[in-house]
Order: sequence, then C-alpha cells, then structure tokens
Amino acid sequence: MDNKKPHAVLIPCPFQGHINPVFKLAKILHLQGFHITFVNTEYNHKRLLKSRGPKAFDSFTSFSFETIPDGLTPMDGDGLPSLFQSIRKNFLQPFRELLSRLHDSASSGLVPPVTCIVSDINMSFTIQAAEEFALPNVLFFPASACSFLCISHFRSFVEKGLTPLKDESYLTNGYLETKVDWIPGLKNFQLKDVVDFIRTTNPNDFMLEFLIDMVDRVHRDSTIILNTFDELESDVINALFSMFPSLYPIGPLPLLLSQTPHNHQLASLDSSLWKEDTKCLEWLESKEPGSVVYVNFGSITVMTLEQLLEFAWGLANSKKSFLWIIRPDLVIGGSVVMSSEFINEISDRGLISSWCPQEKVLNHPSIGGFLTHCGWNSTIESICAGVPMLCWPFFADQPTNCRFICNEWEIGAEIDTNVKRDEVEKLVNELMVGEKGKKMKQKAMELKKKAEDSTSAGGCSYINLEKVINEVLLKKN
Repeated sequence: MDNKKPHAVLIPCPFQGHINPVFKLAKILHLQGFHITFVNTEYNHKRLLKSRGPKAFDSFTSFSFETIPDGLTPMDGDGLPSLFQSIRKNFLQPFRELLSRLHDSASSGLVPPVTCIVSDINMSFTIQAAEEFALPNVLFFPASACSFLCISHFRSFVEKGLTPLKDESYLTNGYLETKVDWIPGLKNFQLKDVVDFIRTTNPNDFMLEFLIDMVDRVHRDSTIILNTFDELESDVINALFSMFPSLYPIGPLPLLLSQTPHNHQLASLDSSLWKEDTKCLEWLESKEPGSVVYVNFGSITVMTLEQLLEFAWGLANSKKSFLWIIRPDLVIGGSVVMSSEFINEISDRGLISSWCPQEKVLNHPSIGGFLTHCGWNSTIESICAGVPMLCWPFFADQPTNCRFICNEWEIGAEIDTNVKRDEVEKLVNELMVGEKGKKMKQKAMELKKKAEDSTSAGGCSYINLEKVINEVLLKKN
C-alpha cells in the first residue's frame, strides 16, 4: 500500500528560520497521507543529528531525510552572500542527482515514486528541476506576505533610483524616511520599512540581485504558498494576488499542526539545529500567569557587547521576571560573560538559557510579553500564542514585520536600534503592566482567535491547503 502514497520532496533554504516552517509543512503533508523526503544540506543535517541525537530519525515510516552538499569551501566564508551564491551555482546538479536516485529507489519498490516538489522560493533552481522531471512544484515563501510584496518590487526600487544608496550617509541623513507610496497594498510606508536589502551602497550588491532574479524566475502561473492568513495581511495578499494568481495563504502553520494528536509519532520530530534546554519550562511553572518577559533574538541576529549590556540592565531595572535566550554567538566577536553584579541583581527573577523550545515557551501561561527581533517565525508564533511584542528588528524582512506589528496590527512597540537601558526598562514596564500593554495584549488575543478560525475546518487557510493538495500536489496522481 505504501507505494501508492503520493511522495513529496521538500527542500528549505539552509537557515534555521527557513527550515522550521518547511519542516512544519512536511509534517502537515505527512499527516495528509504523503510520503516525505526532507532535503537538508549535509552541514545542517549533521547539526540536526548533533542536536536531536544520532538515531532521532531512525524509527519514522514514510518520513525520510536526504542531503545535498552546500557547495561551500573553507575559502568561501560563512556569510549570507557566500551561501546564496552557492545556492545559485552549486545546488541544481546535486538536487537533480537526488531526484534520479529517488526515481531508482522507486523502481526497486523501496519508496513510492516522487509525485511533487515543495521548495523554499529562495531555492528557485527547483523550478528547472521540476520541469525536467515533469513534476508539479509548489513554491513556499516562508516569511510574511508584506515582505514578499516588497521583494516583488525590488526591480522598481532600482529603476526609480531609490537603491543603491549614493553613500553611507544616506543611512542616517533622513533619506530612509522617503515615502514609498507607489506599491499597492502598503500603506504609509517609508524606505526604512522596506526589506532592508535595499539599504546597500553597492551597485552590484549580490543579495539585491539574487532576490530580483528569484522573483523573475517565478512564473505568473506558479503556485505559491505563504505562512500567513487572509485576515492578517488582506490588503497585501490582494495586491500579491494580482501579480501571482495562484497564491495561497495557508498559515499559521503552527496552528494547522497543533490539530495533530499529541501522542502522534510526529510530535517528537523536530527541526532545531540547536540543542534545546527544556529546564526553562520547569522554571516558568514557578511564575505567575502573564508575569514573564520572554527574550529571544532568533538564530542569526548579532549585537555588540554594549547593546547586550543595555538590554541586560534595562531588563534588570524593570524588576520584571524574564527568560532570556543568549546563543553562544549572539555577541559580535566574543562570548558573553555577565558581571556578578548583574547575576546577583536578577537571581530571583531572571533565567538565561542558550536555546529553548520557543513555541512551548510562548504558549506557557506565565509569558506576558516577547522581546523579539521580528523574524517571521517568531512573529507568527507570538500571534498564535496571543502574546504582544517589543520589537528590535535586525535585518532582512524584520523592519517590514516590525512596521506591521507596531502600526498595522498594534500588538507591539519598537525599541530604537541604538538601544538604551532606560528605554528598555520603560517599554518592558509598559508592555507588562501599562495601559498600552493591555491594549496590545487584547489585540494580540483577537488576532490569535482569527488565526485559529482561519486554520480550523472551513477556515480560509484550511481550504487553501486542501486546494493546494488536491489541485496541485496530487495532480499527477
């Protein structure tokens, strides 16, 4: 019977923030009866096995992992452009070879024949591979619809001379406050609210060029899915829909997945590349409902030691309880050692950990607010939990998400890039016990309810997912 199953190959862009939503989607499709092949880079799969345990994925039926090399050499460095250059140059051939291997395995009856590909839109080489193997290919944009709308107009920013910037002074001289009033679906936008790859002075900036090329490769009739929901970004989704008519918001994925029975074998399947410390959940049990600020700047954000200390003392001076995730590589050029004075000050109300199961933390009753970098996974998980936010966007789509969190949805407040402890203290208190904080909490709970409605049977996201499965992914069957 197994060989009659549809077989989906899923491939994320090789960053934690992209792996997580694609992995959730893989689990959702598996629950819908698909055999899953999940493709990581060799480097990330080793990290996954290190964090989850060497035999973590051995006992799963119809859910297998494959790898392709990331094509990087020690000379390439580990920056964003290096990896994206390699995606463009080096990923197509090993992906083709993987599809051929899976085809051979299917001929031997080891796995069902591959029937479709679901790929992170940044891995647009899959469009060519899908055509060569005559497979339906669904493109998944794992960030917000508002950031996809910005990126879809990057070519226009270049044509209008808005980017690249003339020189570095344009980052601070008020130029970024230039109005952007020519993109349908974006209200009261300024350059500083746009996905920040336009803030370059380099006329040959690779990331800008990569994203323009990515959008150019997407056909008007390509099927695109988004981890968002109609009621959250309706104006933006309508604007995108006029450009890409086969666009389906199917999120929030955490809520679609939460309908799975907890005893299901998939519940233990996880995609974290960091080893999670679950002791923080026991610590949260000792705290009053809504009394703890959760602080996590995601998997890529880095800051100076000075910025870290401003956050640290702002949190300490607020006198509020907090759980702070500090990755080993959070501070630029060094490890974090907190002073004994700080440790003594927060001993009864602060906990610092290196990584945690974020969704479980956000859904814990004791969490009252989230200090975040505004990555899309963190944003959508916060909305799913009904938790208001303090926003310190770092790069990429985060300024755009921050703009919507604070101005459109009114479920957050922004902290200045040049962070100061007094501002952190003031905003933490406002979030946790102030009138504005109460209003933000109320709006966050309203959005949570709308998200739940959208992902329940008969809701927009639920129906969209069914359409994508039945009309696109199962087309060959």
